Amino acid sequence: MARFSVVFDACVLYPAPLRDSLMRLASKNLFKAYWTDRIHDEWINALLREGKYTPQQLEKVRELMDRHVPDAKITGYESLIQGLELPDPDDRHVLAAAIKSKADAIVTSNLKDFPEAYLASFQIEVIHPDDFIYYQIDMAPLFAAQLSAINVIR
Repeated sequence: MARFSVVFDACVLYPAPLRDSLMRLASKNLFKAYWTDRIHDEWINALLREGKYTPQQLEKVRELMDRHVPDAKITGYESLIQGLELPDPDDRHVLAAAIKSKADAIVTSNLKDFPEAYLASFQIEVIHPDDFIYYQIDMAPLFAAQLSAINVIR
């Protein structure tokens, strides 16, 4: 059975509560999640600049993500980057990863950086993380209730 698949942009992995929710959903196989080492590097470097975490703490998170969401890491997408055109050239690697993985969508808060019409030419959607989580809750309400109970208990 085909599953909906997404590439997570670094901006949705940066805030710990959002990253936690997305990882919990991904680990339940409600969809197929993808990312790259470069995406990891972006969110990790952003958090390191804040000075609240050590590199060791964030590398541990990276390892846990890679271990708990099997086959999430995309490789071999780099040759696609140069041929892509986005408002922010630094985001081309995210689209290249989505193309390589045959993802259905990119989950990002930076919707303006991924024009819908251009992504449609690759049969890829762009989805805000709030909408993405809402869709997951709508499709799996029982699991979502468990997820929210876990977050409340913390």
